[in-house]
Order: sequence, then structure tokens, then C-alpha cells
Amino acid sequence: MKTFQGVAGVLAVLFMVNFTAACQEGDKNKENVAKKCPELEMTKVDAIVKKVVPGGNTVDIKESPVKGVFEIGVESNGQRGSIFLDCSGKYLMQVISLDAYLAQLQAQQTPQTVDVSKIPLSDSITVGAKNAEKKVIVFTDPDCPYCRTLHESIKKVIAGRPDIAFVEILYALPMHKDAQKKVQAILCSKSVKMLHDAFSGKMTPEPPANCTTDAMDRNTALARSLNFNSTPTMVRADGTVLAGSLPEDNLIEWIDKK
Repeated sequence: MKTFQGVAGVLAVLFMVNFTAACQEGDKNKENVAKKCPELEMTKVDAIVKKVVPGGNTVDIKESPVKGVFEIGVESNGQRGSIFLDCSGKYLMQVISLDAYLAQLQAQQTPQTVDVSKIPLSDSITVGAKNAEKKVIVFTDPDCPYCRTLHESIKKVIAGRPDIAFVEILYALPMHKDAQKKVQAILCSKSVKMLHDAFSGKMTPEPPANCTTDAMDRNTALARSLNFNSTPTMVRADGTVLAGSLPEDNLIEWIDKK
């Protein structure tokens, strides 16, 4: 699992970015790769993919913009992205443009901030005491594996820290085909128990007939207006934004940081 998480950063950046072109050019590129690099035969590559990304399957193989490096299209748990191999199939690498790397570096050095007072919370569900002194806004998706990991940390935090609560804004990512119905049902019920059940993988009831998608649509529009394109994304009381999951101790440390 640690191996998958190490590659997950590559996949997260490339999901939904390169795959359309790969689908269109797959057959032609397979022939080109087979001629140039016999070691990158589909069966061999798929065996490598399954070691690097548990449950992953090879979708296609094509030449990358970097000479001698080949892009392997991967699908795993409904998500699609890429890993990169050399012609021998012995070296796994991350390929990122210099401009993109510098942009990421700048983003890490200068955390994104937002005006918390301008984030409407009428379509949220609070986990923890509603009168807690410290509140963290969480944009999350019940079918996102990293959100589920974070949700476990959240439950541990509120168990030991009654002064902390999490205001969860459910935001169903398009890649999770079943998430929209779950989010719709949870938002209509405003049930914390149903929220916990969804994150634990339990069956979520179908939305009742009088349940509209209005709240879910507002949350989606809100996330997009803030340029939050991934889940989980957390917003601290001072407006500092953090994308990704944290274990309990690190989460508490981040919340308490001033």
C-alpha cells in the first residue's frame, strides 16, 4: 500500500489529463512501442503495473515527450492516470515539466488561503460538537479513498478533542460514478450516521423521491469557485488550505498551528 501511495502523487496529477489522448492514439502507439522496445510488451508492462499500483490495469503504452521514456496509461479503482518506464522496463520514474514542477514548488512554499467568512455552510454536515472552539472545513467525497482515510483520522480527533469539529462539505468528484447518489441522500437527510456509514463503505439508501440535487449542485459550484479540484481539501479557521489526508497526530498539529 505504501508503494501505491508513493505513486499516487503522479497519478493524482495526471488523472483526467492525459487519458483522452491516450485512448485516441492507443493502437498506433502500441505498434510503435513494440518495434522500438520489445521489453515493453503489454503483458510484461501489465505485470509491472500490478506491482506498482495494486489493482491497476494497463490501458495503453505510448512514447512520452522525453526521449527514451514511455508513458503507461493505468486504470485503478475507477481512476485513470500514468506511470513512466524506460525502454528496458527496469526503471520507474516521474516525468513532470519544469514549469509544472516550479509551480508546485511555489504552491508548497506559499499555501493557498481563502476567506472563510465567504464559504457558505448551509449545505454542510458538522462532525463533532457544533459549538467547538476550532472548526475545520473539509471538502470531501465518500468514494474517495484518501477522504475515507482522513475521515478515520477525523473520528479519532473529535473523540479526544471536544474543542475541534469538522464541517464537511460533500463534493462528489466526476470520476466516482456512485458518489453523487450517496452525496444527494446524505445532504437531504443531514444524517451524521449516514455520513459515517458512507465513509466506512456501508450501503447508502437511495435518495427519497422529494430529495433534489440542489444542495449537491451548490457544493460542487462552491468547490469549483475556490479552485478545489481534488478531495479531501481542508480549510483551517485562518483560511489556510491543505489538500490531502493526514494521520491523527499530524492533523491535530496542523489545526493547532497558528
